[in-house]
Amino acid sequence: MRPTGDGIPFAKEEFSRRLALVKQEMERREMDTLLISEPSNIYYLTGYEAYSYYVFQMLVVHRELDEPVWIGRFMDAVSARRMTHLPETAIHPYTDEYVQSSERDPVDFLVAKLREICPTLKAVGTETGSFYYTARAHTKLLGSLPNVRFVDAELLINWIRIRKSPAELAIMREAGTISSAMIADAIEAAKPGMRECDLASVIYQRMIAGTPEYGGVLPSSPTYLLTGSRSGEPHAPWSDRSIGTNVPVNVETSGCRRRYHAPISRTIFLGSPPDSYLRLSNAVVEGIEAALAEVKPGVTCADIEHTWQATIARHGFHKEARLGYSIGIGFSPTWGERTASLRSTDLTVLEPGMAFHMMPGLWLGDNGVTITQSFIVTKTGREDLTTFPRQLVIK
Repeated sequence: MRPTGDGIPFAKEEFSRRLALVKQEMERREMDTLLISEPSNIYYLTGYEAYSYYVFQMLVVHRELDEPVWIGRFMDAVSARRMTHLPETAIHPYTDEYVQSSERDPVDFLVAKLREICPTLKAVGTETGSFYYTARAHTKLLGSLPNVRFVDAELLINWIRIRKSPAELAIMREAGTISSAMIADAIEAAKPGMRECDLASVIYQRMIAGTPEYGGVLPSSPTYLLTGSRSGEPHAPWSDRSIGTNVPVNVETSGCRRRYHAPISRTIFLGSPPDSYLRLSNAVVEGIEAALAEVKPGVTCADIEHTWQATIARHGFHKEARLGYSIGIGFSPTWGERTASLRSTDLTVLEPGMAFHMMPGLWLGDNGVTITQSFIVTKTGREDLTTFPRQLVIK
């Protein structure tokens, strides 16, 4: 059973299963030690989710140690004790003298701990592509451990994470319920003359309040809310300008529950859309329905993207960007897992337990439509994580 309330999100057995998978992959790659800097991967192996990743922190996995070892700022150790099953011997905080200091480097603290706690220190894996692993830290490690062979372990854990357990999928369903409610509230509130920031505040109120059964937290990415002539921009911030009449309102957002995400995008058209815009939105809807119908174990990401492109091509459209990406745990700056993508060159084979955000948005100059679907791959097909109808909303 998964613990409830504000305690540890998963039972100890769930974390032990994940750690065993990581150690198996470490053995296959002939590394004895793994340094984990990506917050999503630290969370995956421990449940630690404090907003402490703006300072140096690292999780150390050694194949001969029973537990991962948490290394972080002293004031965050209390969260490591509350949020995880880690014993006190696996929690090693450094003092505040190491924080943003020109005199002390937390990498020195890490190196000292590696020599102290690791039975062997021969081949060390690092997440070289992590947003949180700096070139400075890597250079310091190379210089401090000259006899150690460093191995690129980028995405090692991410590819293990791509197959979700039943306990994880249960949380993603909760996130999806919040996402659906957020879009419903946005559609009810949206009206001409309303400021974009006021509409964003409606979305954020539901994002945090969640449902009567469970609340939400801030997701790893901001809500993208673009209106009118800016609807062709996919990732720009909202403003305090007023929403016009006879304009589209594009919303991309996600509920977040226990750091798990279920993104959703919808377009609201305030007024009477022209025929050209209806043709665009109809092409998107037809394309996403055709692509979703292809989802099942055994097909590749490329197969799904091909169906999407072939469908919208009949309407004279083409999408240059990928159709979607794997989702799950997320910390800033992304809720994507950085693994499989729904694109023509990705031959990843879909398996039960994988989850994706299918993102068939089309942004054409100063115009755009975004109607998306997050889903889980099941044994026979898919399960949608959000339930709001996939259609252009005309209001």
